[in-house]
Amino acid sequence: MSTTETTAEHPHGIWEPPSPVRRLQLLHSAQSIAIVGASDKPQRASHFVATYLLSSSSYRVHFINPRLDEILGQPVYPSLADLPEVPDIVDVFRRPGDVPGIVDEAAEVGAQTVWMQLGIRNPEAAQLARDRGMEAVQDRCVKIEHARFHGGLNLAGFNTGVISAKRQRLDG
Repeated sequence: MSTTETTAEHPHGIWEPPSPVRRLQLLHSAQSIAIVGASDKPQRASHFVATYLLSSSSYRVHFINPRLDEILGQPVYPSLADLPEVPDIVDVFRRPGDVPGIVDEAAEVGAQTVWMQLGIRNPEAAQLARDRGMEAVQDRCVKIEHARFHGGLNLAGFNTGVISAKRQRLDG
């Protein structure tokens, strides 16, 4: 079955991992990102990603964690439904088994994309997102992808091998 074919079971087709071009489009069109499972601990990946997004992107970044009140001077919300706006991307830092519930919550608030961070894979949740009319990315880091597409991988200690006098673009 082609990914564009729709059925009653899969009204938006079968989920496939988005291409690099599609991931760039998702990041470029987004204006807000909600980090589900955000941590106030600097050694956690979600904290590192949050720090990067706040300092090196123009995204409005929101934090979701029912046990915290503040991260990096920003308010923390208990759920996606409590956010002051609908996030374009829901960036998931939770166990794979938690992702289907997050997909449901993201769909209920009207989010466009569910992005499962590096090491988080749940093909059923990705298909659920697709069936709910959303994009889904799994096992990819928003920070790494953003830096990759915007010439900033060297900021994280990666040698891009690119020598350029061009000024780094944040998002625009």
